[in-house]
Amino acid sequence: MSSKSSAGKAVAFLARPFHRDGAPTRLHPTSLWAEAANVASIYVAPVWEKVAAWLARCVRPVLSTVSVLGAVVMGAAVVLWILGAAFGWQEAKVAALLASVLLLIAIVFILGTSRYAVTLDLARTRVAVGDNAVGSIAVTNTSPRAVLPSALELPVGAATALFHLPRMKPEEVHEDLFTIPTTRRAVITVGPVRSVRADPLNLLRRQVLWTEPTDLFVHPRTTGLDGPAAGFLKDLEGLPTTELSSADVSFHALRDYVPGDDRRHIHWKTTARTGKLMVRQFEETRRAHMAVALSINTDEYEREEDFELAVSAAASLGRQAIKEARELSVVTQRGPIRCETGKNMLDDMTRIFGNTRRGNAVDLARTLSDVVPNASVVFFVVGSKVTPSQLRSAAASVPPGVRSFAIRCFSGAQSARANIADLTVLTLGDLGDLAAVLRKAVA
Repeated sequence: MSSKSSAGKAVAFLARPFHRDGAPTRLHPTSLWAEAANVASIYVAPVWEKVAAWLARCVRPVLSTVSVLGAVVMGAAVVLWILGAAFGWQEAKVAALLASVLLLIAIVFILGTSRYAVTLDLARTRVAVGDNAVGSIAVTNTSPRAVLPSALELPVGAATALFHLPRMKPEEVHEDLFTIPTTRRAVITVGPVRSVRADPLNLLRRQVLWTEPTDLFVHPRTTGLDGPAAGFLKDLEGLPTTELSSADVSFHALRDYVPGDDRRHIHWKTTARTGKLMVRQFEETRRAHMAVALSINTDEYEREEDFELAVSAAASLGRQAIKEARELSVVTQRGPIRCETGKNMLDDMTRIFGNTRRGNAVDLARTLSDVVPNASVVFFVVGSKVTPSQLRSAAASVPPGVRSFAIRCFSGAQSARANIADLTVLTLGDLGDLAAVLRKAVA
């Protein structure tokens, strides 16, 4: 037997697993890397988890108290001490001593604990643009001793409000009121309330959170519409279909009686004249289904005010439909909006933001026809930059027999009405004119 074949058999024997089920053993690993990974998962991972937990529990709170200026002073103190000891520079030692004293004084300022009971209360968590959003912070000293004056911070969106607490006796309550500006549609995170201990130079800063954050929804402005959806639809009559029914509201014709028909629908006069039983046949009707397509492509709007006007107009139409218990669907380029309740719809309207990379009004119309195939009336709420040819293409996506309207939002423009084929185009310049503009559509 050659030496090459002998070596091959030896390698095959060493690679053969010890166990019969094919699992490699520690004496016969598949590779050194696999063995190292196995040892690391058994021994190193548990140790690292404990070290990470200790760092998060003990080290991170300490490091989080050091501000950027404090880190610079601390680093300078270390460097100056090294330079002074290495080269004998007395000036460096004096500067290092001064920096160390400043840090020690800062530590004294942040030491100690405060025992508070803090309550953050927003009068309303949902307001409209321009409404007053009022809240209060009530702080109770739960310590058996009096506490020194301190400060509380309240993050409100990207800003932070500062509240100064006076010296408080045990069980004393201090309350502050605040007002949140609601000039823009937004979801504002209020809180958490935090107490702050810091030195005069703000080298060290220790925070304690006392409450959970609360979301404040600033809904878009809406306006009421006169009458049932401005007189567009009538629930009682419904919209007739081509499907015949034996019982409904819309009478269609008479036919011969078939066993099983409801005898209440027998037309007795015709039965007496023809001598055979005749029953009424009806057309099925369906409840009005309003669909609103809101374009969020900001390239179609002249100004940001026009986009906000469009959001408010769409929200007003949806709110009126929900108020009258009509079926409603609201669609944007990002997809459908929840319309189960008025609160859900306005919450989703508040979260809407414009984007230039979204599809145009024509793409939105095609999406609407796919998402809401059974709509009985359609509103396209768009900007003033949408061209008549685009509106004509959008109207072509609407199934025949469905009433369609386009509301072009242009702040400051005069109310107007025009027709493009079967599409009624309305120009809206102010939200307060929406009801009047809709009345023009059926005038």
